[in-house]
Amino acid sequence: MQDISEYLVKNKERFINELIQLLKIPSVSADPAYSQDVINASEAVKTSLLEAGCDTAEICETNGYPIVYGEKIINPELPTILVYGHYDVQPADPIDLWNSPPFEPVIKTTDIHPEGAIFARGACDDKGQMYMHVKALEFMVKTNQLPCNVKFMIEGEEEVGSENLGTFVAENKEKLANDIILISDTGMIGNNVPSITTGLRGLSYVEVEVTGANRDLHSGLYGGAVANPINVLTKMIAALHDENNHITIPGFYDKVEELSTEERAEMAKAPFSLENYKKALNIKAVYGEKGYTTNERNSIRPTLDVNGIWGGYIGAGAKTVIASKAYAKISMRLVPHQDWKEITELFKTHFESLAPEGVTVKVTPHHGGQGYVTPIDNNAYKAASKAYETTFGKTPIPQRSGGSIPIVSLFEKELKSKTILMGFGLDSDAIHSPNEHFGVWNYLKGIETIPYFYQYFAELSE
Repeated sequence: MQDISEYLVKNKERFINELIQLLKIPSVSADPAYSQDVINASEAVKTSLLEAGCDTAEICETNGYPIVYGEKIINPELPTILVYGHYDVQPADPIDLWNSPPFEPVIKTTDIHPEGAIFARGACDDKGQMYMHVKALEFMVKTNQLPCNVKFMIEGEEEVGSENLGTFVAENKEKLANDIILISDTGMIGNNVPSITTGLRGLSYVEVEVTGANRDLHSGLYGGAVANPINVLTKMIAALHDENNHITIPGFYDKVEELSTEERAEMAKAPFSLENYKKALNIKAVYGEKGYTTNERNSIRPTLDVNGIWGGYIGAGAKTVIASKAYAKISMRLVPHQDWKEITELFKTHFESLAPEGVTVKVTPHHGGQGYVTPIDNNAYKAASKAYETTFGKTPIPQRSGGSIPIVSLFEKELKSKTILMGFGLDSDAIHSPNEHFGVWNYLKGIETIPYFYQYFAELSE
């Protein structure tokens, strides 16, 4: 393959500016106020695919936000790579913690990104990483070096659970038929320590509601005499972990795979500084399940976390009131073999059992997905590893991620395809948080590396 370096130098500013224009679109799928912006983002993605060299690209309507599909078929006899990504983004709240407006991208240097990083919501998750694939296609098409067929499926509901993706995939199996699925919605250990994600945790996300009296009550007249839903909710949440930070839901760990001592020893070889980790987060100590390291807690062990909690009066000044209701949003990250629907039911049964008689409890499941482990002995992984070796000069480390991409297990079930996760983001990129960013170096490195995956996968598939 012709070296892509010269092409990158020539088109660097254009590649960056095109991504910046996409990042300016506030495609927040969780908030209906941004519905037109989400639609606008889908149109922008369609246009970019056509300009990059796809023969066809279309907006595929769903019961929610559309899926953008594009393809470049050069020879049906050659292997086909299906690229998945998403153009929707997380809400930017809390806005006041951003150092620059979330949808007005700026490039700033940091200690980790001395060459600059693009600060904007969606910069790393997932517009920046998705757009690497668009520009990689452009290079291969414009230089007549595309060695196999490519299809794109870019959705607009990943950040709200991909509710309509399953139906689309099930109804379009022939259109989406492929030899391997390629996703860049993960990260790597460091710019000098490339890695390939080989495992993802599953997810169960629920909302709970605790109701006491039929109205808000005067805390002087009723305090101590009736259940306070906020007090009760906090006690119920506290009871979900024991003194060793072990989750107390009966049956929760029944299907959790315990990795062998040898496997844990291999994981421990990945470069990691606990002191740097604490310093980066400005914390004095780490916290988690007893008996496991930090990197094990956030990858091979399941978790339960409160993502939001509210109820009662939170305005200025004082209001002596016992709220009628209290709420919380809770996510459980699951490891392979834990079924998210089963875990959701176990949570519901247990959480309801924790409530005293003075309140009623409602548990509303939102979304979820299964965990996934990808093999490292197939041609796709070998091609990805060789691609990183070519551009980074070193062999990437296989690494399990703590995050969730529920649709990966869906793809394997419906399309019978394995997935390769070639992420170029870093843990420090603040995805889902204020000041999300993506290094310019990482963005360009992804564009440089992806074409080599195509080359090596095509060669290994012969």
